Amino acid sequence: MAYVDGFVLAVPKDKVEDYKRIVADVEPLFREFGAIAYVECIGDDVPHGVLTSFPRAVMAREDEVVAFSWAVYPSRQVRDEAQKKMMSDPRMAKVVEHMPVDGKRMIFGGFQPFIGL
Repeated sequence: MAYVDGFVLAVPKDKVEDYKRIVADVEPLFREFGAIAYVECIGDDVPHGVLTSFPRAVMAREDEVVAFSWAVYPSRQVRDEAQKKMMSDPRMAKVVEHMPVDGKRMIFGGFQPFIGL
């Protein structure tokens, strides 16, 4: 069964175009290592909640926008192998080095779909 990796992060508003360019370079790596789908989104209707919200979750500042992305793999095993390959690939290291976000505030996790996919 399919497996989904999800990511939420804060991107400085003045770096959104840089972020878009960098993740466009990342997408082929996800696919090379087994992803069957890869989606990147920039929030345009992401309210700041009272208790919880996407902005609160990543401690987004006023000068940041929330990005939400996910990759779909054929299985968790393929995803786990892909993560190992990506973390050891020098192309990915170069991407991480130039990413205009604070990776410490990124939320990520793997999910087992039960409807859809």
